[in-house]
Amino acid sequence: MTSVKEFRVETSPTADSLGRGAFIFTDDYSVFDWGKMPDQIPQKGASLCTMGAYNFELLEADDIPTHYRGVVDPAANARSSDSAGTAEERQVVSLAETTEPPREMAIALTQVPDLPNDGREYDYDHYHDAAADNYLIPLEIVFRNRVPVGSSLRQRTEPADHDLGFDRWPDDAVDLAEPIVEFSTKYEESDRYLEREEADAIAGLASIDDLETLAREVNRVLTDRAQQAGLKHEDGKIECLYVDGELRVADVVGTFDENRFSYEGTQLSKEVLRQYHKRTQPEWVQAVEAAKAEAKRTDVADWKSLCETDPVSLEASVLETARDLYCAGTNAYTGEEWFDAPPLSSAIGAVRRL
Repeated sequence: MTSVKEFRVETSPTADSLGRGAFIFTDDYSVFDWGKMPDQIPQKGASLCTMGAYNFELLEADDIPTHYRGVVDPAANARSSDSAGTAEERQVVSLAETTEPPREMAIALTQVPDLPNDGREYDYDHYHDAAADNYLIPLEIVFRNRVPVGSSLRQRTEPADHDLGFDRWPDDAVDLAEPIVEFSTKYEESDRYLEREEADAIAGLASIDDLETLAREVNRVLTDRAQQAGLKHEDGKIECLYVDGELRVADVVGTFDENRFSYEGTQLSKEVLRQYHKRTQPEWVQAVEAAKAEAKRTDVADWKSLCETDPVSLEASVLETARDLYCAGTNAYTGEEWFDAPPLSSAIGAVRRL
């Protein structure tokens, strides 16, 4: 499914019913679509699982349907061999019922058919023919509350495209009165942003208007919670499944990997690691960009095979700073001390010194 989560199937989905499974969150990380990087960030997996579960429970409390079923309590998992019954069901609890930060999230499973491709041409008709009316929508729905200076939105669009009231993008970041919602591909080797008509076709039976409405509702919930925690929610995305005519939020939502948050003007997200690699490993970052451009030019799907440089390991102090960012940020966002971590202000101070 992804490079930083493992995936377990307990009951497979069918054309007319959801299955059951779980995400197992690892301490791996990925930047620039590379996949698993050379290092791990201690406790990153537990922090993402905790924050993701917290957000799913916020959405459910707001009557926003999701595929979330609960988390697996690590202590219950250790005791499962001492009791009778089905271990998977016994262990699935709400986040409040866990005794320590979880690493496993129980989820409902939908169908994910094959998406054949010929170079960079993908056969979405095949995907939907196999999907029936129970499938993971092969889109990411992106919402933006802020447009920073380096945002790709500035290269792809003009302010007038979004009725922003000015003709040219200003030199500074733009805070938006209303979020901008966009659609991008989910399963293509190099994801791309889509015009609304193409996104509608790729969504299949799902309504593109309903997807946008759902994304705006999720964004509202996450933005409100971030504000209560003293954070700024800048942008993020959702993925969705479609079953029996209903949309449900899928994958994981509102974590420091899926979304960008900031605290007192400093990034509190995976963006910190992206920017650090740009500063310290520019040759690798440039090689990635060149490989992606060459793949697009030559109609090759697997851009990574064209990259001539690999990333190198980070120093232990950098990994510790990243660990503190994830753990202190999760503590602050949830309002609970899940992790032994410095105050968020101290963790952010270390990020600024990177």
